[in-house]
Amino acid sequence: MAGNPPTPSVLLADRGYDADSIRKTMNSRDVLPVIPMRKSRKKRVGVHRWLYRLHNLVERGFNKLKNARRVATRYHKTAESYLGFIDITSIRLWLRHLLKMT
Repeated sequence: MAGNPPTPSVLLADRGYDADSIRKTMNSRDVLPVIPMRKSRKKRVGVHRWLYRLHNLVERGFNKLKNARRVATRYHKTAESYLGFIDITSIRLWLRHLLKMT
């Protein structure tokens, strides 16, 4: 990513990333960690449920992208061609979504 990438404001992650060190790092960067706690956690930490539901949407989007075999196996030699194919696949998914709405 060339240039100035945007700074994140929220970190959406699975239970596997529930660690005090990750939470402390994200808080020091002014990033809200939205990570459900593990069942074995002794110190209870709340999670913003509405934001965590967005995690499911992101995961489903990646799964739809991985249905394209070239994205899942990464046949491309350069990053530009790989990102180009992700763009093409995303446009196909978006058009399919638009056609379902009509």
